[in-house]
Order: sequence, then C-alpha cells, then structure tokens
Amino acid sequence: MNKLSDQKKGSLLAFVAVMFITPDSLLIRLSDIETWGMLFYRGAIPFFIVLLGLLLFYRQNFINAFFKVGTVGIFYAISFSICNITFIVSIQNTNVANTLIMIALAPMLSAILGAIFLKEMPSKGTWIAIFITFLAALFIFYDSLQVGNLFGNIMGFVTAAGLAVNAVLIRYAKDRDLLPSAVMGKLGVAVFAFFFVENFNLIGTDQIYIPLMCIICVALPFVLVTIAPRFIPAEEVNLFFLLETIIGPIWVWLVIKEQPTLETIIGGAVIIITLGIHSFIKLREPEKIIN
Repeated sequence: MNKLSDQKKGSLLAFVAVMFITPDSLLIRLSDIETWGMLFYRGAIPFFIVLLGLLLFYRQNFINAFFKVGTVGIFYAISFSICNITFIVSIQNTNVANTLIMIALAPMLSAILGAIFLKEMPSKGTWIAIFITFLAALFIFYDSLQVGNLFGNIMGFVTAAGLAVNAVLIRYAKDRDLLPSAVMGKLGVAVFAFFFVENFNLIGTDQIYIPLMCIICVALPFVLVTIAPRFIPAEEVNLFFLLETIIGPIWVWLVIKEQPTLETIIGGAVIIITLGIHSFIKLREPEKIIN
C-alpha cells in the first residue's frame, strides 16, 4: 500500500470501511435488543477491541499515543461521541427517513467546512457529485418523509454536522494518529448510553448478532474512517458512505426477503454510478506517489 498515491489510499480505505458497514442495517433488524442497550454495546465492544489493538501496536508507547493527539484529538473524541449519540436520539424522535436525509448532507457540510477551515476548495466535479448524490438520497426517501418532530430533525442535522466535523478534524491533523481519540469517543458513547439501558442481557441470537455487528460493522469501519481523511478530502470520504443507502437494503433483501423499493433501486443506481465516475476521474488525476 506504500506505493499507492494518497488518493488511492484514501479512496480504498473509505470504500472498504463502507463495505464493512453495509450489513449493519440487517444486523440491527435481526436483533431484539432495545435501542439504548444496542448503543451501549456499540460503544463498549469497539472500545475494548480497538483499545486492545492499540495496546498491541504501541506497546511501551501506548500512554504517549493518547497524549500526542493534542487539542484536536480532544475535540475529535467529543464530536465523535456526540454524532454517535445524536443519531440514535434522532431516530427515536423523528421519522427514520428524515434522519437519513439529514445525514446525506454530511458530504456537503464537509466540503463547506473544509473550504473554510482547511482552504481545500472541492473541485467542480466533487460539488456536482455531492448535489447529485444528495438529490438521489432525497428521491429514495421522499415518500417516507414527514414533518416529524423538530427536535429529532435537529438531532439528525447535528449527526451530519458531527460526521463532517470529524472528517475535517482528521484531515486537519493528518500528521498524527487520532485512533486513540476515536477509542475515547466510543467510551463516551458507552458511558452515556449506560444510564438509559433497561436491560444489559443478550438473549438468544443477540449473543451472536450484537458482537458481530459491533466488531464487523462498527469497530473495523471506525478505524478505517479515522484514517481515510488523512489521505483524501473530508467530503470525498463522506461521499463514499452514501453507498450504504443502496447496499444496506440489498443485504436486508437477500436475508429477510424484504424487497427494496423502486425508488431505492433507482436512487441507489444513481449514487453508485455518480461515485464510480467521480472516483474514476479523481484516481486518473496526476498525483505524487508516496514511497
């Protein structure tokens, strides 16, 4: 991977991350645990797994790795925790489609924040890809959109803003490892959810689904997505995550036999084609190879 350009490294990391995330919707549907219990485990299990990975990787420099994240790392840990929590709060207080549409704003918000704070102006092609994919997401969820609860809608927007801030912070501090910050962010999620959990017991198939979800769909992707913005602009990373909009329902269709709507198929095809063309163009742009 050392021979790859930054564009290829970042694109590959973001793509692999979203592929790990795609079964998440299916595993959530298959599980019976209540919402706050799920959020607790989605914070606690990745925290311990990635913490162990960092301990093995850094060994005697383990403690120093946490101090080296600096002020940016502290802000990242806080933002990371907040957007994980507000996602669940949003879903609990408004229509799911409303939440997902708000989250589809993340690439656009990343582009704006990156332009303001990092002076990284997205290319014309990236802006076009952002608008097309957002309109495709709007098309997919249009029939399900409702006025909803204002608080829930705001929490959905906060989630999108948090995702944008996360990617921009990583991009800003691309010379340092913020995985320790992400680990602390997951701990924050677990601690917050702990006070709302009614029952910590994992019963029946949840003993398989919850750990599987937390390892494959949460721990591994959040490691990759914490690294990806070090190589490519924040908005490009968040663009990849719109792929989950179409691939997630395909997993549900294959296992539960719940067929995706025509809107999901059409909108998803537009997203995939748009991201494919955008990635192809970006990868063909001349770039210095990192040895």
